[in-house]
Amino acid sequence: MDRRIKFFDTTLRDGEQSPGCSMNLKEKVKMAKRLEKLNVDVIEAGFAISSDGDFESVKAIAEAVEKPVVASLARALKKDIDRAYDAVKSAKHPRIHTFLATSEIHRKYKLKMTKEEVLKRTYEMVKYAKEKCEDIEFSAEDATRTEKEFLVEVFNKAIEGGATVLNIPDTVGYTTPDEFYELVAYVKNNIIEDVDISVHCHNDLGLAVANSISAIKAGANQVECTINGIGERAGNAALEEIVMILDTRKDYFNYSNQINTEEIMRASKKLISITGIDVQPNKAIVGKNAFAHEAGIHQHGVLENKSTYEIMTPKKIGLKENKMVLGKHSGKHAFEEKIIKLGYNLNDEEILKAFKIFKDVADKKKEIYNSDIEAIIRDDIYEMVDKVILERYVVNCGNTINPTVTIKVNYDNEIFEEVASGDGVIDAAFNAIEKIFKINFILKDYKIKSVSKGKDALGEARVQINYNGKIINGKGLSTDVIEASIKAYINAVNKVLV
Repeated sequence: MDRRIKFFDTTLRDGEQSPGCSMNLKEKVKMAKRLEKLNVDVIEAGFAISSDGDFESVKAIAEAVEKPVVASLARALKKDIDRAYDAVKSAKHPRIHTFLATSEIHRKYKLKMTKEEVLKRTYEMVKYAKEKCEDIEFSAEDATRTEKEFLVEVFNKAIEGGATVLNIPDTVGYTTPDEFYELVAYVKNNIIEDVDISVHCHNDLGLAVANSISAIKAGANQVECTINGIGERAGNAALEEIVMILDTRKDYFNYSNQINTEEIMRASKKLISITGIDVQPNKAIVGKNAFAHEAGIHQHGVLENKSTYEIMTPKKIGLKENKMVLGKHSGKHAFEEKIIKLGYNLNDEEILKAFKIFKDVADKKKEIYNSDIEAIIRDDIYEMVDKVILERYVVNCGNTINPTVTIKVNYDNEIFEEVASGDGVIDAAFNAIEKIFKINFILKDYKIKSVSKGKDALGEARVQINYNGKIINGKGLSTDVIEASIKAYINAVNKVLV
């Protein structure tokens, strides 16, 4: 191997900025620990100055993980750098990641700064950060729309100030693979010192992964990416795709990295369980159809030799094939084996809770599918807040009366009950919940889908609500779609109360 590629994961910072993907402190720490098991080199834990909550999250992650570098983003301002350092200083390997826009359009309209002022600010702020922390990364925001000669000038000022990593972000997903290769090579060949070169690609044109790979070929040795490719707008480069490109095509790329590929699926599912945002079925590497074969000719080929249509094995990313059928007569041991083979890692308490729910579902369904089990784990086991528990609901509706729903809940061991009407059963149920808690939500989105197949399929309901300007996701699971919807709304209430 001629070069080791470092993976800088920004799921908890850039990824979390995508609508609907916000996480609380406990969720961020859990995700950070999963990233540590994945063996990423750097975790960008957040933007410490953006809020007190973000600061506390970065600080908690810095104290919770040991192996990865923990970074906090900071604008090229003293107050940002101070806040970032205060958040990461307890980490075993702290990093301050400071940035300043460099493109003409940003200089003119956002910063209102001249080239000379940008150069001066870069040197002064990197030098200021260096006085606090040894490991300093500097990013030239909108680098791919910056004059390449000026970009090198800025990077050289950052090196003079003490930067250990230079990041070339394609902030708006504008560049193309050949173009980016030339830019990265130009920067590498013209900077005054051999420091790490990083790239951060957005997917606005669907080229984030391709651009990242081109940058590696041009000399970059750090890629900034996210699990499942989440991120602002069209998202970031997907970590799992870059990793598996380099792993599957070692014959061509011949680069090494320290990612534990067998933890990829667990990391992907952990993020889904926290955010409630699924990946599309045909998503490369982690989509549910990534290793599925429906066409007869494909099935025949795979049965004869898997390599006919599979260029990597499911086991490589942490999936283990299993044909064992589970039902209401299955025992805890068989159930535990199944969830392990599906790529989940639950503790004893979570296994017991999941098994109880599984048995309840098995009493209602003739056949239990992998998707049913995954939905049970995703929506019930990883849920972190349960101040409010649904006790019962009663529906009264018909085509000649306005629907009314009575909701009874247990809230911190006290029973509350309300009845409300609405424009349909679901609206009435939501109104009853709001009456109980006197919380005024704005419903932004509501979805219900079948988790598996058959008329007895589990239904998964998801709601997205606006509460005081903050987007909150709720999710619920039941063979009854009305109950699933009520559970989803109560799940959102739980998050607000916590």
